[in-house]
Parts: sequence; C-alpha cells; structure tokens
Amino acid sequence: MDGVPCLRVSHCHAQQLRKCLQSKGSLDLSLCLLKDSDETVLLPILPSCLSQLDLQSLRSMVSSDSACEIVWSQSPLRSKKERGRRCGNKLEKILQELLEAHGKRWTEELRGDLPRSFQRHGDLVLMGDNCLSLPLWKKMDPQLWSTVAKGLGAKRLARMSRISRDGFRSPVVTMLLGDHSWVKHVDNRITYEFDVTKSMFSAGNITEKLRVAGFDCRGETVVDLYAGIGYFTLPYLVHAGASHVHACEWNPDAVEALQKNLVANGVSDRCTVHQGDNRQLQLCGIADRVNLGLIPSSEDGWPVACRLLKKTTGGILHIHQNITSPLPNTAAVPAIDDATQRVSGKTPDREVWRSWAKDTANHITSLLKDVTGALWKTNIRHIEHVKSYAPHIHHIVLDLECRPS
Repeated sequence: MDGVPCLRVSHCHAQQLRKCLQSKGSLDLSLCLLKDSDETVLLPILPSCLSQLDLQSLRSMVSSDSACEIVWSQSPLRSKKERGRRCGNKLEKILQELLEAHGKRWTEELRGDLPRSFQRHGDLVLMGDNCLSLPLWKKMDPQLWSTVAKGLGAKRLARMSRISRDGFRSPVVTMLLGDHSWVKHVDNRITYEFDVTKSMFSAGNITEKLRVAGFDCRGETVVDLYAGIGYFTLPYLVHAGASHVHACEWNPDAVEALQKNLVANGVSDRCTVHQGDNRQLQLCGIADRVNLGLIPSSEDGWPVACRLLKKTTGGILHIHQNITSPLPNTAAVPAIDDATQRVSGKTPDREVWRSWAKDTANHITSLLKDVTGALWKTNIRHIEHVKSYAPHIHHIVLDLECRPS
C-alpha cells in the first residue's frame, strides 16, 4: 500500500501505546505523531516491523471502544528534525536580511546565538535567555523582536531567564513583543489558560497527565495538594470522572489561572479551591485519592495526605519525587508486572526507585498509625517514570494503596 503505516489510536491512549511501540523497536522515531480529525492519533510504524506487530496484544491495553487499528497515512508526517530545520532556516534567513539592511555581516557566531528550542503557546513563543544575547542584536532594535516573531511564526514573544526563589517557583519572564501575557494551551482536550509571566506550564508532565486521565475515579473524592493551574486537577475532573476534587494551591497567581480553567472546562461545580498552605488545611478523612504532585519532593505533604484519607476505607496516594540514580543508564526494558508491583523504567534505575518506594511505604505506614491511632497496610501498586533530568535524576510517581488493617 502507498503511504506511511501507522497505528491509529484514541488520543487518551496515544502516549501509553507510543511507549509500548518504542520499547519494542516498532515506532518510526524519524517521523512525528500526527493528530487526526476525529480525536485519534497516528503513530508511525517502521515498515519492517509491521508484520511482527501484535495488534491483539496492543488492543488489550486499551478500552474496548477505543480506536486501535493499522492505517496507511497519505498525510505528510514531517520528521522532527526537518520541521525544526525549516523553522530555523526561515529565522536565520530573515535575520540575515535584517542585518544586511543595517549594513552588518552574517557570521557563524551570530548563527550560534539563534534559539535552538522554545515553547509555543498559541501565538506566543517563549524563548530561553541563552540566545540572541550578543551585543550586535541590540543595535537592531526596534525591529529585532518583530522580525524574530515573524521568523518563528508568532505574534507575541517572551524570554524566560530563570525560576524565582519566591517559594512559588514563579518564572522570571520578560515580554519582548505583544500587549498581554495570557496564553491558552490545549492538552488532551483540556484547556489551560495562564499568564506566562506568573505561571509555568509543565509540558514534560504530559505522560502523567494522560495516565491520570485514564483512571476511573467515578464516585471518588480526590484531593490535589499542589494544584498549580490545574495540571492534574483538570484531568481528574474532565476525563477520570472524579465526583469532587479539592484543589490546594498557595500561589495566588496560579489560583487565578486555576479558577479560570475550571470554568473554561465546565467543571467548576465539582471542585473546591483551597488557597493557602496545605499544611493548614482543615479537611480530614474525606479522600479516596490524594495527588502529591510536587518535585523535587512532596514529603512535607505526606502527613497531610495521611490525615485526608478516609478512615474506614483508606485510599491511594500518588507521590511524586525526584530520585538520583548512582548507576549509569542502560537499555530500556519493558515494565515489570507482578501481583503487587508494576515498575516502568530502566534496569539499574528501577532498583533505586523500588528501594525508595519501599522506604516511603514504611514511612507512610508509620505516619498513618500516628495520625489515626490504628494499624494500616500499604501496598506499592505502581512506580511510574515521568521524565529524566541530567545527571541521572528521574521524576517518578509512586502509587501507594493505603488500607486500614
């Protein structure tokens, strides 16, 4: 057949199946995922692996009414490198023209000072502070930023220099072009609106947000102890079907965005926002599930989470943590499944994560006894690898089931 062989899957299962195909060596990494018009995604498959693809096994990973079939795409799945190269070439060309108009010569040093990566939020592009910093660029004002925006296909432009130490992890962002800094970002049919100068968007958490979206939380009360602008609060409400979410956040700018997002996604009637330090939260014994989505560590919130779990039935804690592995990375291996644990990750790292998870489970068991005066049992249900940092620092999530004995 003509075209590119692809696995057509439902949007909510795309990242899960992408990981699976990649671990089996079947995913064509030179091509991009392609969003289809009917809320499905096309995952490009290496033609040489097509005959060995176990479609029945893949279908068993998703719900019965979800799309999971082989199709041949006639649409261009432009490679990531090619897409980035085209954007970079356009920006370089347009800046060369600007320099020539000012009687300046293009140099390799200037080429090396161009932005290599950036975040795009609608018509706004957010660059890092390690580009366009040479003194010559300042002589191009006031045309420089409008030219850069044109080269990047944007209408607004901003630069982020660092994360502030104000306790809120607020970004230090300067608007370079544009009359306002509010943006809209859509992930998995959820709308997030926020001010880029006051709140960050954690794009690297997309796999965990998709995993949360796949939970069945019907009839459950969830507490999100570090809600931010709604990174996990919204998937719990929009896709997981939680009956009610208590969202805790102490940054007033994030709370403003969170409240906007609850309204924009039509779920404000099922969410109560608690602004302030969650350690002062007055709620007790209401939660079937507590999300502790703070890194590098959510340990300060563990006693609060234990107090929030329902006393008679308990519930599940989703504990985020950054863990440093002393061992070098090795080839990826499939997730381990057994009666008590599931761990996704790489062989040497998994042992470090599992050791931390066991220590954490023991700590939580002790905290639960202190908080309730009763004995509890904890069970490590899953350890999820979200993303990696260098050197060998990994963001993981522990799903810990906690039940009274």
